[in-house]
Amino acid sequence: MLTLANLIMSYFFTSESVSEGHPDKVADQISDALIDQFLAFDPTSKVACETLVTTGQVILAGEVKSSAYLDVQSIARQVISRIGYTKSDYMFEAQSCGVLSAIHEQSKDINQGVERANPEDQGAGDQGMMFGYACRETENFMPLPLDLSHRLLKELADIRRESPSPMPYLRPDSKSQVTIQYADDNTPERIEAIVVSTQHDDFDSEAAMLTKIRQDVKDILIPRVKAQMGSNVQALFGDDIELHVNPTGIFVIGGPHGDTGLTGRKIIVDTYGGRGAHGGGAFSGKDPSKVDRSAAYASRYIAKNLVAAGACDEVLVQLAYAIGVAEPVGFYVNTYGTSRVDMNDGELAEAIRPLFPTKPYFIEQKFNLRTPIYEETAAYGHMGREPQTKSKTFVSPEGREVTMTVELFPWEKLDSVDAVKEALGL
Repeated sequence: MLTLANLIMSYFFTSESVSEGHPDKVADQISDALIDQFLAFDPTSKVACETLVTTGQVILAGEVKSSAYLDVQSIARQVISRIGYTKSDYMFEAQSCGVLSAIHEQSKDINQGVERANPEDQGAGDQGMMFGYACRETENFMPLPLDLSHRLLKELADIRRESPSPMPYLRPDSKSQVTIQYADDNTPERIEAIVVSTQHDDFDSEAAMLTKIRQDVKDILIPRVKAQMGSNVQALFGDDIELHVNPTGIFVIGGPHGDTGLTGRKIIVDTYGGRGAHGGGAFSGKDPSKVDRSAAYASRYIAKNLVAAGACDEVLVQLAYAIGVAEPVGFYVNTYGTSRVDMNDGELAEAIRPLFPTKPYFIEQKFNLRTPIYEETAAYGHMGREPQTKSKTFVSPEGREVTMTVELFPWEKLDSVDAVKEALGL
């Protein structure tokens, strides 16, 4: 018999996040710290830097064109220490791990396609397609499962650093996952499941440790995250959430000792948690001439301002480039049928395209991307973050000190909303 309940269908969507202590994120943060150091002393630097971390070892490799010289060992150790790998028990410790550098000069074949006599004609550093996404599920226009996954781990890291900590056994490596049940109209209905896996000290029997960690996640971590959310999201935290805490058992061995980490292996965590689309290019370790990074930020900016302006409730924006060519070869908008303007998506794309800079040079200028703003992006997502200014100090190997105030996450600003409204008659 057909009932109303049968007609109202729902579906589930899941996103994950990983902490700053996850091996892949350790690698991302080291790579981006190197980018920042290069840009601090030579804003014209061209860098593609990869990092590998494993038991007691950091390996750096990549291509650089820069007048700056770095003490890469010191930078890597500073990052590792900040993350929290400061004990020999972790088998990966900031001051004792080996650091091997195989960074060399950038290919002239690549460079000739990027640098031009007229800076405005700067070509894309590589071919590829980049996607930006935004929706109305959260105040930061991000998908709710990913937003909650990030918040769980950021809060867990804050708890780890508290003195005294209510969870003193925590170690740096952790992962989270959140599953949301949606109505057929894409409205979040409830939280179906939460997964938290956290590295921890060996402080008791396995059964006792698992019981203690699960209880603390339930009584300390989740209430703190719930309190951060608006009333509409708080209402989704029911008593029937399926909670998995360290579901494999004990998690003492972790970090780079438990799993080798590489730059660029968490691109879905870095973006939209599987919603929308992804072009496949990683961000960390790349200077902004690489459109994998800069155009991904620009497409997010376009998408967010479109939704915030009321043009649609959900949108995917694609920018596509050919290596060495300044003008994008593609500009695509998909509103998933949520458009609030009297035009199709192709017409919408044409109407808004003049409002946004899409040549690599203009993207760099719009967001001040040749400033050292990247280490902060390398954990807990590049999108959905709060724009802010920060003073940062860098010291060169010869003792030269540079202090500057930079703007973090400028692509998250909503300073084109009025222009979008005017162009679309909203």
